[in-house]
Amino acid sequence: MMGAMAHYVKSHGLGNDYIVIDPALVPFAVTPEAVRLICDRHRGVGSDGILLVAPGDGADFGVRIFNPDGSEAEKSGNGIRIFAKFLRDHGYATRDAFSIHTLGGVVRVTCRRLAGSGAWSDDRVSWVDAEMGTIRFDPLSEIDIDGARVEVTSLSIGNPHCVVIVPDLRAVDVRGLGPKIERHPAFPRGTNVQFARVITRSRVDIEIWERGAGHTLASGTSSCAAAAACHRRDLVDRDVTVSMPGGTLKVTVGEGYAMRLGGPVEEVCSGDLSPELLFHIERGPAAALSADRPR
Repeated sequence: MMGAMAHYVKSHGLGNDYIVIDPALVPFAVTPEAVRLICDRHRGVGSDGILLVAPGDGADFGVRIFNPDGSEAEKSGNGIRIFAKFLRDHGYATRDAFSIHTLGGVVRVTCRRLAGSGAWSDDRVSWVDAEMGTIRFDPLSEIDIDGARVEVTSLSIGNPHCVVIVPDLRAVDVRGLGPKIERHPAFPRGTNVQFARVITRSRVDIEIWERGAGHTLASGTSSCAAAAACHRRDLVDRDVTVSMPGGTLKVTVGEGYAMRLGGPVEEVCSGDLSPELLFHIERGPAAALSADRPR
């Protein structure tokens, strides 16, 4: 590992931002309460989640993925790609290709440096491809929302997804329907939700409501889920560009629905948590909310 490390490194994939923390380098336990405070965009650093360095359990490296509400996710496509960049750029990994253990299975990644990415492109990872695993489809094909029948494709890529194919994304109330589907009784552990519109046989546009995070600019596993659902209905070919509010990712639907995902990643900043924030993390959320206001 190269040099002295800060408490955290923050990066994003198409605006979907994560904070990476090595628990060996911070003076506190990364509890759900600590996750919620650090991810808070007003009282903390702010992010869509935390990626925690963990044992590899048979893979080269391991990661635990936390949503901003403190819950733990099985897998994240953008999170995995951000984590891969962190490992390679900060000297944990010495090769461009390696494996990462997640609760949703082992993911193999390949780091690349693309010409024209900037002055740092020769020695900084700017693109990561990830073998995301195999889609498993559920038999569920429709659910009832407020008395209306909604056709869905329910599937898992190590974490759960519900894809709703629509003719017009602009007509969808993502923030209204998203949480209703996320917490629908058909999904007792909750689910990630994608509203997808097929543009051509090689392009799908989606909006995302992410379990434990809400409306999200981009998501790697959501991109894989949407591409797989549309391919299963013979609406797209195997190579699909998935467009989201944050940008586009490249998805390949392999044989047996083995999914490959590729896209850009960028580091935002690194730093140490202040003594004040460390105090609130140690004391718990009540300390952050109950401090006396100036009079």
